[in-house]
Amino acid sequence: MTNKKRTIATISLGLAACFWLQSCGKPPKAATTSTDTLQGKLVLTGSSTVAPLAAEIGKRFESEHSEVRVDVQTGGSSRGIADARQEVADIGMISRDLKEEEKDLQGFAIARDGIGIILHQDNPVKSLKDEEIVDIYQGKIDNWQEVGGKDAPINVVNKAEGRSTLELFLKYFELENSEIKAAVVIGDNEQGIKTVAGNANAIGYVSIGTAEYSTNEGVPIKLVPVGGVAATTENVQNGTFPLSRSLTLVTKNQPEGLDQQFIEFARSPEVQDIVQEQNFVPLSE
Repeated sequence: MTNKKRTIATISLGLAACFWLQSCGKPPKAATTSTDTLQGKLVLTGSSTVAPLAAEIGKRFESEHSEVRVDVQTGGSSRGIADARQEVADIGMISRDLKEEEKDLQGFAIARDGIGIILHQDNPVKSLKDEEIVDIYQGKIDNWQEVGGKDAPINVVNKAEGRSTLELFLKYFELENSEIKAAVVIGDNEQGIKTVAGNANAIGYVSIGTAEYSTNEGVPIKLVPVGGVAATTENVQNGTFPLSRSLTLVTKNQPEGLDQQFIEFARSPEVQDIVQEQNFVPLSE
């Protein structure tokens, strides 16, 4: 072969190799689904019950993917639905299942939780019947003495509109929000817990997981039974507690890329310890 022909052959082989590799001197690009190449920012908004859990999961996700940032904001389940639907947020957070009219969205449960009635730790009342709770919230019972407590007025703490905790409370006790005689209307669980912890005569209802976490931290509140069943994470897990719900991540479309990777991570055994530390019930394996 002449030198000219040998040169042409060499160039041809080189071009063919470059075409196969897509760029000379570089190996084929890794698949875009590889978690090693994840980068970008995720914005999650919605339920104040889900938010602390999502934030802790987000921190671990960031530690495994240095070029990813996870921003978690509260505002209630209604905000989670609205922001996901309008794509203001990448992922919405709701502390319930999707409703029938929300089935245009995609929902992914990451844990379970219950809703418990809380009193101040110093309140001598140890339990309340469901009908007594209804009468208290309707203002028919307005003194703790009527249910075995001290001679003191009952301060009813209710949740604001748009909170899924309110919706589930009303559904279970067959109440209308307009019937409730509230002394205080609160937003997130932390506000509810602080309100009851700061008022010996108050009654409220919040996430069981959040309440248990708070009592473990020394906050002076206590959970009372609902339907005769102790309000504990264990009873939510075994299915005996009557007032429970899913903690759910929501997207407008079937998630892809970074959204999909985060949701899969949040549903995986890798974060079960975080779910348990937050006093929620992990998904069944």
